[in-house]
Amino acid sequence: MAAEIFTQRFPVDAADIDELGHVNNIVYLRYAQDIAIAHWRARATEAMIAGFVWVVNRHEVDYRAQLQLGDDVEVRTWVADEPRGPMWPRFVDIYKIGSDKPAAQIKSTWCMLDAQTRKLKRVPLDLVQRFSS
Repeated sequence: MAAEIFTQRFPVDAADIDELGHVNNIVYLRYAQDIAIAHWRARATEAMIAGFVWVVNRHEVDYRAQLQLGDDVEVRTWVADEPRGPMWPRFVDIYKIGSDKPAAQIKSTWCMLDAQTRKLKRVPLDLVQRFSS
């Protein structure tokens, strides 16, 4: 089962720029979080959204190129083929529009919790299938 690639575009805003004149590192994580949430809401059922919440356990970021004010970025995300219990790795590539190489690559490990109890919850197979192409 191959995971679908979900894509969104974001503009680089003046508030994203740090004192070095390029996109601040925290903005890359914001892109990763925003697209993860959008992907979740686009693929999950209303019952899944009401029943589960996600928290990040770990981020790994490799910065490859600078993004600057005026750039538009395309952010691509997909999940690993199989979760490990409640943990499900998610991958994010961030591209400057027009570039064939990512400006940043992020691997995040997200953890599923029961929305009511906030206890760890194994990712169910029907949910995994909703994120496969």
